[in-house]
Amino acid sequence: MRSADDIEADRRARLIQLVEASDWFLPALRAVRSLGLDQWCIGAGALRNLVWDALSGNAQRSALGDIDVAFFAADDVSSARDQALQHRLCALMPGWPWEVTNQAGVHLWFEQHFGHPVAPLASLADAVATWPEYATAVAVTLEQDDTISIIAPYGLSDLFTMTVRHNPARASVATYRERVAQKKYRDRWPGVTIIDAEC
Repeated sequence: MRSADDIEADRRARLIQLVEASDWFLPALRAVRSLGLDQWCIGAGALRNLVWDALSGNAQRSALGDIDVAFFAADDVSSARDQALQHRLCALMPGWPWEVTNQAGVHLWFEQHFGHPVAPLASLADAVATWPEYATAVAVTLEQDDTISIIAPYGLSDLFTMTVRHNPARASVATYRERVAQKKYRDRWPGVTIIDAEC
């Protein structure tokens, strides 16, 4: 019987393979790397779509709501910096739905947007660990030697079993349920399992 560590290693290898084989994900990683940020990644829905389309055998790529680029830079948490980086990416890869967010500044606007205050984050990995579902609390970055590193604080099980499960680190139950209703996961990937959040 294969160990959990072996299964996780296989999933990590498969994720890297899917990223490298994609006609857009690897170019997107190269574009973000060219910005020269110290801590950065692409993750969440863009990565989920890539994996779930492959697991579902979808011939056509699912529509992307956005390409979430997260970075961590405590020296400048202004929205102007995020916008400037986003404009640079739009110039490098026009027509793609870039969304750039400095995770070091999320606590400054989170309460106004989601209704409750949160503490500042300490790193990019800490930020990924707060994303709303375990399946989307996963990200990748492209190192200078072109190897792909994975940030997956909860592992890759939910991503590869197509399970939507609430991550309570920051997202409220109401926010999670609203996302499930809006995303229409089963319409896009019939094999998805959705687990309701516990109040």
